[in-house]
Amino acid sequence: MLRLPFTYLIILSFFSIDCFAQLFPIKQYPQHYFQWPVGTNVGIVANFGELRPNHYHMGLDCRTDGRENLPIYAAADGYIAKIHIDATGFGRAIYINHPNGLTTLYAHLNEFNPALEAFIKEEQYKKKSWKIDVIVPKNVFKVLKGSFIAYSGNTGGSQGPHLHFEIRDTKTEKVLNPLLFGLPIEDNASPEIYKLSVYDRRFSTYEQTPKIISLKKINGQYQPIGGKILIQTNQVSFGINAFDKNNGSGNQNGIYKATLYDNEKEIVGFEMDSITYDETRYLNAHIDYKTRNNGGPFLQHLSILPGYLNGIYKSQKGEDGIISLEDNTPHHITIKVYDANENVSDLVFDIEFDGTDFTKTNNKKKSPEFIFKPGQINIFENEAISFYLLENSIYDYFQFHYNESIVMGSKIFSLHNENVPIENYFPIKIKGNYKQRDTGNIVMKLMTNQKEKFKKARFDNGWYTASFREFGKYELVIDTIAPVVKPIGSFRDGATITTLNKIIFSASDNTKEIAEFTGLIDGQWILFSNDKEASFIYTIDKYCTPGEHLLTIIVKDLVGNTTTKNYHFTR
Repeated sequence: MLRLPFTYLIILSFFSIDCFAQLFPIKQYPQHYFQWPVGTNVGIVANFGELRPNHYHMGLDCRTDGRENLPIYAAADGYIAKIHIDATGFGRAIYINHPNGLTTLYAHLNEFNPALEAFIKEEQYKKKSWKIDVIVPKNVFKVLKGSFIAYSGNTGGSQGPHLHFEIRDTKTEKVLNPLLFGLPIEDNASPEIYKLSVYDRRFSTYEQTPKIISLKKINGQYQPIGGKILIQTNQVSFGINAFDKNNGSGNQNGIYKATLYDNEKEIVGFEMDSITYDETRYLNAHIDYKTRNNGGPFLQHLSILPGYLNGIYKSQKGEDGIISLEDNTPHHITIKVYDANENVSDLVFDIEFDGTDFTKTNNKKKSPEFIFKPGQINIFENEAISFYLLENSIYDYFQFHYNESIVMGSKIFSLHNENVPIENYFPIKIKGNYKQRDTGNIVMKLMTNQKEKFKKARFDNGWYTASFREFGKYELVIDTIAPVVKPIGSFRDGATITTLNKIIFSASDNTKEIAEFTGLIDGQWILFSNDKEASFIYTIDKYCTPGEHLLTIIVKDLVGNTTTKNYHFTR
């Protein structure tokens, strides 16, 4: 594939011409500008655009041979622009800005290089916070291509040792697909297509079960087992279950691009590139959310749901991927599936409306006032509960269902079900029965099949309010229970810790949320880390001098219930 020099990138971004009327123009990213960032053999365990719960995977997960503390190198000349440390997500991460207008990100790290580690620790003590975002002045930490910046790790939301690596447009913060930059990843294997899903688009995608068809590969093309598809609807759309693989790896990675052709005409497609973190939750509009939520496969839509405003899709003018079969003739469908190295697989089949008489179809009538529609504000309210969804909160229409029940004396409010995803947080108001006053210790509890969530409820004129972005079962709970705090290991009150280099505590709460954890030695704040929201760890430093000391631990939950414990010790 022809790639123009990067010096033309800015011009082409304004004057991109698709001479062949293709949906997706050829990318003009700089080739071989970035080196491999890990000091070991090149390999990945996940790629850009891989499908994850509620988000796309936004970079490459680079192999570290299953180990931690391998050297991580700057992928190109530039300067360290930002440091991020958190218990989840990226864990410990470094951002480097480069002179070509791009930023690279390195996440799930262990210690940074010594100078950077000392700088960040000073900032944490200055701000009295282990969790931190530091914008680093431009001239403080300059790096050259190949400079050692940190050691690899398994911090934050990582499920095993690796490096998460991203390339971003510095100005727009769009995350770009690193596999389009000429990194040394060998891949000559075409994507594999496992299943085809067919939807009756006279109805909402949330109110049907798609027809899922297994496939076979014949003469290099994927085809439905059973041949031509006869369907009992005259409006259809399609989805695919497909993965990509790299040379030498059995990992099922995400596909890069897919396009749909109806009778040889290109209709619609999607491409995994140039996505911001504000857009990544739109994955829930890209997949068949209901099927996946009920334990089924990831099915990627080849149609644009009506509430999908922006993102990875492009289509011909007036097209959204819904195919009309009203002409009662077979339609020849081709779905092309690509990886980032331009390896391609084709799924081909014919589909035809079987002539079903819809006047004889016995469909249930819907209550118009409870039909939630994308692109508008949707409101539900009664004397006990109310909420509203903003215009861009849902992706497809559906009939909203509501129910109330009493469980062990507590009123439970069931808001629809978990098969409908919500894009934005929305405020829920529940009428209080706690003498119509703010007790200060009321939390709103959300129960889904997978988990429980708690939020402190705000009180206003007899109503308690909290914001969530999931349907499920809600209730108000009085929380008067303080967190439980325990030392781990040999540390205890009265201990001598001559040989210890760390002091470790566990902290837990009935609401599963610890709002604040503070450690003080002789009244001075000390740095307790909390990676993966597990144990709280103080690595003994210069603020713990030899001699006798008082360690004070203060822990608060969501509503302010507090546990304070004191430990005398000698070092």
